[in-house]
Amino acid sequence: MSDPRKQPDAPTEESIFSAPPEEPSHRGLILGIVCFAVIAILAGIFLPRGQDKAPAKAANTIVQADAYAKSLAFSGLAMSQSTSLSGQTSTFLDGHIKNTGTSTLTGATLQVIFRNDVGLAPTVESLPLSLIRTRQPYVDTEPVSAEPIKPGQEADFRLIFESIPENWNQQMPEVSVVHTTLQ
Repeated sequence: MSDPRKQPDAPTEESIFSAPPEEPSHRGLILGIVCFAVIAILAGIFLPRGQDKAPAKAANTIVQADAYAKSLAFSGLAMSQSTSLSGQTSTFLDGHIKNTGTSTLTGATLQVIFRNDVGLAPTVESLPLSLIRTRQPYVDTEPVSAEPIKPGQEADFRLIFESIPENWNQQMPEVSVVHTTLQ
């Protein structure tokens, strides 16, 4: 029998100050996972994919007009410029659009062609049609989807360009509709 007066064994000096038992190291596993992830990412970037993508349109490529474009009439085109306090110049192309077709226009992409007199290829900009929502205290625009243009309706629009080529011939650019979203 054990003596009830006997105190439990106190830890020895050796066990108190000794290093904790070594836990198994996972460094090799972590290093292997990281290497595998890097190889997988590089393979995804550099190896060809089985799917053929549609060729991307090159910059400055003139695109054929959308089929519904003949139902959208532009008028009153006017250009203006404004310089911000930071010195950035913005160029605006304002105009009026009328939907003479049979569908409601909910979105459109316009292509604007800035020609030059030096024989170089024109600068081609494509941007969404933005309708003028308010004119006071400043001109504010919204996408066509915010207020679709029904058949027979008209609306004012504004296109904003942050950079116009220096060799632009200062003539009114050509504007065409290259994509429409209809309802």
